[in-house]
Amino acid sequence: MALISPSRRLRRTPFSDGVEAAGVQAYTVYNHMFLPTMFRSVIEDYRHLKEAVQIWDVACERQVEIRGPDAGRLMQMLTPRDLRGMLPGQCYYVPIVDETGGMLNDPVAVKLAEDRWWISIADSDLLMWVKGIAYGYRLDVLVDEPDVSPLGVQGPLADDLMARVFGDSVRNIRFFRFGWFQFQGRDMIIARSGYSKQGGFEIYVEGGDIGMPLWNALMEAGRDLDVRAGCPNLIERIEAGLLSYGNDMTRENTPHECGLGRFCNTQTAIGCIGRDALLRVAVEGPLRQVRPLAIGGAPVPACDRPWMVTAGEKTVGRVTSAAHSPDFDTNVSIAMIRMTHWDPGTELIVHCPDGPREAQVQEEFWL
Repeated sequence: MALISPSRRLRRTPFSDGVEAAGVQAYTVYNHMFLPTMFRSVIEDYRHLKEAVQIWDVACERQVEIRGPDAGRLMQMLTPRDLRGMLPGQCYYVPIVDETGGMLNDPVAVKLAEDRWWISIADSDLLMWVKGIAYGYRLDVLVDEPDVSPLGVQGPLADDLMARVFGDSVRNIRFFRFGWFQFQGRDMIIARSGYSKQGGFEIYVEGGDIGMPLWNALMEAGRDLDVRAGCPNLIERIEAGLLSYGNDMTRENTPHECGLGRFCNTQTAIGCIGRDALLRVAVEGPLRQVRPLAIGGAPVPACDRPWMVTAGEKTVGRVTSAAHSPDFDTNVSIAMIRMTHWDPGTELIVHCPDGPREAQVQEEFWL
């Protein structure tokens, strides 16, 4: 496999030294930054994530900061989720859509104050869209990318590790809430969130200079907890139905197609740019939607491009992410399936690179 040539366009993170010392074996590129994808092996990393605690360099989840008197108005323009009841200290999962209702990103919004927000983005250049909206509507806001790099602490022992570094009060953070905590005299936002179903936190590290001191402190404090460097795990995220923007959904998909309709309050999210388009979708319903698909046979190869899904002679969808699950002893996958064939139990054929496989639509994701 060819190597990636480093350049200033492909940025390292404040935690890259720790990641490399931990023996990272593979990266992907995410928001123009390195994102680790494997340390020991995907399966060994998967097993450890479910049993212990891992430190994740997710600095690639860049922040779009919106600050100023019109910050709340701009945030509501971006998403069909009604933000009027959101309070400072809360985090919301917010689909971001364009004027057609197509998905531009599926970030977490962090409300620091009425006039200050962070959008913790998935892999897309959302900053440019937000700047364009702010300028085009002449809004009284500043939009920028601050020097903030998230560090994940994920796994069933995450609470124990975090309490050793930040104190027992960190255990009191509720899901999708955040609090302010100190490390070496520096205030940090810590949220109970993360890209796994194993439980954990995301630390919003302001200032790259404190990155490695925090990494080292967590590693030292968790020695007896078998703490390791880790990363978002392909198998675990598919089991959990955690979608990947750019893989499982793109701007060709509406939130309703992505199974995110519960985050769309199109009747009350007044001001959302894609509201009119999504109102029609909400009434008529999507023609296709994300579904969990169990694929038979031996462990599937890597899904580096969509796999066609058929029923008889008809193409009825495509698989966008797939992996073999050791815990569920099947090939788990995320697929976009037409409404005519998305009912649980429906038998389909997935055209994998090594040949066609029998598959079945599942009632729900595995985790």
